[in-house]
Amino acid sequence: MWIADKWNEYEVLDTSCGEKLERWGDYLLIRPDPQVIWQTEKTDPRWDRPDAHYHRSSRGGGEWESFRLPQEWSIRYRNLQFHLKPFKFKHTGLFPEQAVNWEWFSERIRKSGRTLKILNLFAYTGGATLAAAAAGAAVTHVDASRGMVGWAKENAASSGLADAPIRWLVDDCVKFVEREIRRGSRYDGIILDPPSYGRGPKGEVWKIEASLYPFLERTARLLSDEPVFYLLNSYTTGLQPAVLSYLINSIIVKRYGGRVQADEIGLPVTDSRLILPCGACARWSPL
Repeated sequence: MWIADKWNEYEVLDTSCGEKLERWGDYLLIRPDPQVIWQTEKTDPRWDRPDAHYHRSSRGGGEWESFRLPQEWSIRYRNLQFHLKPFKFKHTGLFPEQAVNWEWFSERIRKSGRTLKILNLFAYTGGATLAAAAAGAAVTHVDASRGMVGWAKENAASSGLADAPIRWLVDDCVKFVEREIRRGSRYDGIILDPPSYGRGPKGEVWKIEASLYPFLERTARLLSDEPVFYLLNSYTTGLQPAVLSYLINSIIVKRYGGRVQADEIGLPVTDSRLILPCGACARWSPL
């Protein structure tokens, strides 16, 4: 498993009974986590004094119960700063486990010895975009949500990357890739974190089991003659690392050679000293 263990301002303190106790900078949050099916005793006293607690509803969704949590706050990872806020569907605007992927592709960007063109699709609030830009890449950031792209720009400004070579685009990722193919655009690295389900601007249905393979085939056509990496991340239940590996081997390795490594990504849990699994990932790089 690839573990995001280099955080100073974020920490999973404990997990039990379907929830995780987290430290986000100066604030303690309790959030549900479907992976936490164990029912170990909650011995950490901080379970009793969270700054906010997200409660699931039996009817679906849920809501935050806030005690001392501000409407917005920030945490840092290395030289990057991220604005956070209690967002619907339990999120805060950042997935800390992704830092292990940021480390991986940032090293490849720095070692390339050239300014790479990187495409970040389904880019959310820009964690991967900022990491790639900080490593020296020129990044195209694409997300269908105008609010998420605006949030990502704020994170860039806070991280000293307001003037970095980042192209911010509010667009449907599938339509954007199709246009880029027609334009003959090429990228040295591609980052993808597709949703399980979604709808395009004209009602087009994205269902990952049916839509992912043809979409990956299209993105492969955007890789340059000397690509440096291709990264596919997924939080969809059932898409195990071996499945992602098979996809990338069938599409990217068939065209470019190289190798694929696939595994779970996770976060260390302080109290138990175990690892909380947080998704699956496949990484391609040339030999």
